[in-house]
Amino acid sequence: MAHPLDFEEKEPEKTKTKRVVNGVHAILQACLDSKTVKRVIYTSSVTGGAYVVTKTLTEKTALEFGEKYGLDVVSVLPTWITGPFICSHVPDSVLVSLALILGEKKHYHLLKSSSLVHVDDVARAHIHLFEYPEAKGRYLCTGVEISIEDLCEFISARYTEYEMPTADSLKDLLRSWKFSGIPSTKLLETGFEYENGLEEMFDGAIKCCKEKGLL
Repeated sequence: MAHPLDFEEKEPEKTKTKRVVNGVHAILQACLDSKTVKRVIYTSSVTGGAYVVTKTLTEKTALEFGEKYGLDVVSVLPTWITGPFICSHVPDSVLVSLALILGEKKHYHLLKSSSLVHVDDVARAHIHLFEYPEAKGRYLCTGVEISIEDLCEFISARYTEYEMPTADSLKDLLRSWKFSGIPSTKLLETGFEYENGLEEMFDGAIKCCKEKGLL
């Protein structure tokens, strides 16, 4: 279920949320009526913003619908999805992940302590939860957690052609910053294993950007 993005912010949040909730209701009702659908996986998000308010409320609706009508509904909440992409522009999650390389300073604050996951691992997590018999409720999906300082160090060492911001330039950004992390313990306890690290995430994303003339 795709969620609307009102870039001009002309539409009330309540209107957008109602439209998406109604859409999810219709899809779940169709699944229920088919009598052949065994499980529905809803993809939500753990990132912040008005867009995610709508996604979270819709996720809650989907889980409650499942409980009420006996439909097996499971939700997956990926963090910043990074890696190769097929669209002609840089996806928002990749744009944030590559902010230090692309010079997108307005996104630096989102990388203070980053929770990243490879797009292939997100797809694998969905398949795994479809097949795992005891899957229930919500599952956070994050492959790597890293601070912006360590991310700068990683990029500087692996991709020497890109200039990173200095530690001094990041001081104000990091002042009084605390982050508890977004562990995917529940997902790992089902036997799921991540196959991709930072290297695969950034190699794939950078390669795609270069191939499409975006970097």
